[in-house]
Amino acid sequence: MTDDTNKHGPEATAAEEPVNTATPEAEVQEVEPAAATPDPLELAKAENAELRDKYLRLAAEMDNLRRRTERDVKDAKSYSVAGFARDMLAVSDNLRRALEAIPPEAKEAGEAGLNALIEGVEMTERSMLAALERHGVKKLDPTGQKFDPNFHQAMFEVPNAEVPNNTVVQVIQAGYVIGERVLRPAMVGVSKGGPKAAATENGTPSA
Repeated sequence: MTDDTNKHGPEATAAEEPVNTATPEAEVQEVEPAAATPDPLELAKAENAELRDKYLRLAAEMDNLRRRTERDVKDAKSYSVAGFARDMLAVSDNLRRALEAIPPEAKEAGEAGLNALIEGVEMTERSMLAALERHGVKKLDPTGQKFDPNFHQAMFEVPNAEVPNNTVVQVIQAGYVIGERVLRPAMVGVSKGGPKAAATENGTPSA
């Protein structure tokens, strides 16, 4: 063979063709878009909203706690003497019984020593009740009022067609309240047989 034949043969053709060394994966490789960067302003707004919500919740809880504490302190001041006041009412009852046990004729006789004793016992009773009232203890006077089981204890019924049914017509033992709580219900007699009592807007008896 000649030199020209050698140059233009299959080997020469193969040598002239460019070599493609790129892999298929490289040819079809797609450029992935860059991840979106969060907006700092939106992040700050979200964080601010979360902190504001937490603050409002905490403020509401603190306000409720303050109100509960104030109520508990007020109740403690108002009702802390309830047990002591109840015991003092028993003493007052005994003083009243002592006065009622004195025969009317003895009072009418006007003996100096007895009159002084009566006045002393009455003064002691008034002073004790006044001291209890200064601490929130008030006496109930339910005569003529509609019977209220929350404040009264019915001991007997009195037939009376002229008085509205279920009306307090007699007080056997005075009742007392401290604040809005019953310290001791009034022991009463109620009417029976009369017309139905008219409903009142406020069932709480007056002191």
